[in-house]
Amino acid sequence: MTKAQKLKICDWTLAILLPIVLASSIQLEATSSSGFFPVIFHIIVALPFMCLVVWHIYLHFQWKKWLTKFSKLKVPTHILWWLYVLTFISGVATFIHWLLSNVHSPLGGVHGKIGFLMIAFAIGHTIKRIKFFKKKKISVFSQPL
Repeated sequence: MTKAQKLKICDWTLAILLPIVLASSIQLEATSSSGFFPVIFHIIVALPFMCLVVWHIYLHFQWKKWLTKFSKLKVPTHILWWLYVLTFISGVATFIHWLLSNVHSPLGGVHGKIGFLMIAFAIGHTIKRIKFFKKKKISVFSQPL
């Protein structure tokens, strides 16, 4: 499978998960994270989303010299990256707090606000690159695995 095919799969999966993560985030914000299953559902959809973001970055930059390549990107992409990092770190801390107390915390509220900003920047990032999604379809099954 080529890098372009992997990127296409990654990006389409991110595009599918993004509105689900957003909907679960809104639901948690509206209900102050009450209920076990909404929180678990949010974790179930947000964790693969966050892992796919790392895969997306890897597909673009690999691990070699990624900081050098990344530093040449425009400011909105840098902001998106830092929002991702803050969302991930605050999400882990919020999850640990939730496991211990099973209640919504101010940290969860901060995580939610940062996460909403990250989603807004991710939507902008996607819209700016919408041509990628409109390009000729690359068949995943055209080459043997």
